[in-house]
Amino acid sequence: MTRRIASVVAALLLASGGVHASGTVTLVADKLVQPFAIDFDADDTVVFVEMTGGERMRRVTKDGKVETLAGSGKKGPSAFRASAGGADFNGLHALAIDRAGVVYVADTFNHAISSFDPATKIVSRFAGTGKPGFAGDGGPCAAAQFTQAINIAFNPEQTLMYVADIGNRRVRVIDMKSKTVTTFAGTGAKGTPADGAKASEQPLTDPRAVAVDAKGNVYVLERGGHRLYRVAPDGTIKAVAGTGKSGKGGDGGPALGAAMNGPKFIAIDRDGSVLIADTENHQVRRYTPGAETMTLVLGSGTAGAKFDADPLEVELKRPHGVTVHPKSGDIYVADSDNGRVLKLSR
Repeated sequence: MTRRIASVVAALLLASGGVHASGTVTLVADKLVQPFAIDFDADDTVVFVEMTGGERMRRVTKDGKVETLAGSGKKGPSAFRASAGGADFNGLHALAIDRAGVVYVADTFNHAISSFDPATKIVSRFAGTGKPGFAGDGGPCAAAQFTQAINIAFNPEQTLMYVADIGNRRVRVIDMKSKTVTTFAGTGAKGTPADGAKASEQPLTDPRAVAVDAKGNVYVLERGGHRLYRVAPDGTIKAVAGTGKSGKGGDGGPALGAAMNGPKFIAIDRDGSVLIADTENHQVRRYTPGAETMTLVLGSGTAGAKFDADPLEVELKRPHGVTVHPKSGDIYVADSDNGRVLKLSR
């Protein structure tokens, strides 16, 4: 019966052109410098990071103004401890905010993860020595080495932080209580993991993003591998979306037959589906577990800056970040090369 329902859903999506888009697109902020990722603080304020040329952690105030939380605006090495305004970053790619309001950022080209405490206005290095390499599994995260830690994500309980350690071709995990780090997926070798095998014993191509759903499934997105993988709670890995080759199209059909092109970011929606920033296709798409389909959410597919309230008509240009507001369910997109943040209201 479940299989039959999934087939009906897939048929309906195919008939509609694979469109899962609904709602209205609005502009949250513009004239930004390469916004790469978005999260929300306890007051529902939009917090984002700017990558090369920006090197800042910023937020959008309730009255729509953009202000800087941390970052000198200059590229520089990671400091063990610095004032918010005096902190240098180098290639901020992602952020994650804990329930205490502490903002963690992937300071990618500094090979570190830093934290910003809004109460003290201090930026501290949380994980990584600041030097590239692979070391430290089983020990304190502050003494571990990463090579371009490019994405971070908490599990729903915020007891674990997953790190896409792209230069080491691994996904690593930090226990937030003990502050120890271990490898979760990948061996360091480059290759395609075998379906059903232990993730920690399989190669990866280039894990670019990671996200965890409410059931304990860990999703891993590969940029150059052009695929989405799911690591089940038992530690086994399986490809769930993407052909493994760059391309475009396939919305409404089987997710494994839908091509992606350099996807960069994922987020778990409230229904457990996975939103994908399909960066080089200039779109946001959705993988739906169970139905095993890929659908289009946002973007005309043409690189450009044209704004339109219609989610299928608005043009994106290399979006890198996508996230879901935990209360409203609205989808926020870091439209990086257009220097803006957009919202798709439900």
